[in-house]
Amino acid sequence: AKLLDVADPSHVLFTMNGTDSLNLAIHGLLREGDHVVTSCWEHNSVLRPLDFLARSQSIETTYIGSNDSGQIDLDDLKKSVTQQTRLVCITHASNVTGVVQPVKEVISIAHNAGALVLLDAAQTVGHMPVSMLNLGADLLACPGHKGMLGTLGTGVLALRPGLGSELVSIRQGGTGTTSESESQPDSLPEKYESGNHNAPGLFGLDAALSWIEKETIEKLEQHEQALTEQFIEGLKSLTEIEIYLADKSIRRVGLVSINASRLEPQVFSSLLDQHFGIETRAGLHCAPRSHEAIGTKTLGGTVRFSFGPFNTPDDIYRTLEAIGQITSAF
Repeated sequence: AKLLDVADPSHVLFTMNGTDSLNLAIHGLLREGDHVVTSCWEHNSVLRPLDFLARSQSIETTYIGSNDSGQIDLDDLKKSVTQQTRLVCITHASNVTGVVQPVKEVISIAHNAGALVLLDAAQTVGHMPVSMLNLGADLLACPGHKGMLGTLGTGVLALRPGLGSELVSIRQGGTGTTSESESQPDSLPEKYESGNHNAPGLFGLDAALSWIEKETIEKLEQHEQALTEQFIEGLKSLTEIEIYLADKSIRRVGLVSINASRLEPQVFSSLLDQHFGIETRAGLHCAPRSHEAIGTKTLGGTVRFSFGPFNTPDDIYRTLEAIGQITSAF
């Protein structure tokens, strides 16, 4: 609750992962015939539930486009949101480009039309300050194993106070409370937390969050930003490398996607791993519309480099050296 700046800790729900959090929000909020607005930058954890609901419950979804800087087109958003829009679902930062979206403006536009806002903060929580109160988000979803440095199998969905009456629980069962009743309890967080938690994972998440609190988010963000800038500047001196959306004027998290002109992304990534011990992720990153937006879907995606609190400037230097050796060999 403290990390996310949530008013009421009982409104921070533990889930199985970020995908589970997003599914709870989307399936729990939407009703037959609702209208949703989302963007080209979303992950399949948003795209696939919306596709399912379009086919099963006639949920209509409008996908807004991007400007040249990799941020969603706010004018397109204003035209797309109507009085019938139930939900605007937006990623805080792209998992393909790292570009941070103008979510405060998005939320203002959505709320002016009476719509709720679900923020997918998988790429930002733990990497930069995220305040639900300041942003005004209605729901915020994130996994525990990314920026929060916890283990796989943990996730969080945070709700603004009062939203519990609108969000349906999509999983019912034992909560250890009001066991005499066959109805799901209405109290939070029990309403949404049926069954046993991943207790070892949550203890690990608690330890990780204590470390983050001690280090401070501001310090971690500064560290990752410095590494990202070092990496992008170093890439510019290399030939045959395409950097996607490296505009310095746009805020980004510590994530950069690139391609080498004569190498498929999967081959490029494998060479980095096998010969230099550098782990990246190649492909479409479960975000096909994002790759359509930057023109890399037909190429098989990109090679994505992600930086965290335990990386060092020497790691960046060695990675740039490795990229240079690989590209010069082809």
